[in-house]
Amino acid sequence: MPSVSVARVPTRSASRYLQQLAKHWSHRMTVASDAEEGTIDFPNGARLEMRAEGDTLDVLLRVPEGEDMGRMREVVSSHLDRFAFREAPLSFDWRVPEPRGDAPA
Repeated sequence: MPSVSVARVPTRSASRYLQQLAKHWSHRMTVASDAEEGTIDFPNGARLEMRAEGDTLDVLLRVPEGEDMGRMREVVSSHLDRFAFREAPLSFDWRVPEPRGDAPA
């Protein structure tokens, strides 16, 4: 079962950073994105989902069992910080999402 982490990143440039990261990784990974949403599939089976809304960039990171969640969080945050150099470091409040009441146990 994959591990999941989410973060809400405050930034006035959420859409721009989402698009820059998607373009940056599109040469080596499977990427689907537009100005508001994006997904990036990593070779190790991890998946990053992003959504730009107003002054925040919401990210959801799924990492397969056996992969290092901490390392993947750092990969994502360090790459976004490169694009956000004027306001870096961005504030990532990484956390494990609450289980949904409608999800099977």
